[in-house]
Amino acid sequence: MNIYKEYQKLKLDKSYIGLEEGDTEGGYFCTPIGAKVIGWESGGIHYCFINGFDEIVFAVNPNGLIDDNGEEKNVYPLAENFKIFLQLILATNGVTAIEQIICFSKEKFEEFIVSDDNAILPEQQEVLNDLQEKLNLIPFETPYEYVKKLQSEFDYSQIKFTSEYYDALGIDIP
Repeated sequence: MNIYKEYQKLKLDKSYIGLEEGDTEGGYFCTPIGAKVIGWESGGIHYCFINGFDEIVFAVNPNGLIDDNGEEKNVYPLAENFKIFLQLILATNGVTAIEQIICFSKEKFEEFIVSDDNAILPEQQEVLNDLQEKLNLIPFETPYEYVKKLQSEFDYSQIKFTSEYYDALGIDIP
């Protein structure tokens, strides 16, 4: 059984780590074609697999974030597979810090990790402990470097969107 299926069977309140259950289709203008949503965070941010991209876990952010090249991204990879995604969550106490790496400098990331905005609630710690124990995971040692490398090497032009996406951003459909 793969780790995603094992994760789904866990009776945990996954909202404490930013992966609340909800619509698996997404439904936002920037949700890619072929996305299977695996969790929701506030503000419409959702996390998904996309058909044709193996096991890569993506963030979908309707507000968009500016990457290191000054380009706005609504969809970007976070992990090569779900196991690594969970290990990143263990290292950063939830999905928020991981999702923001695309627009964070190393210093800003490190500041965020220890800030009150990333403080751990007891219920959240319980979910993190359960994930670690029940799925036999360890926190990822270098989350920032890993995600930055993955994002810098990814070919964003391969992601397919609906015409609504291109219309909303005022760009031509490739």
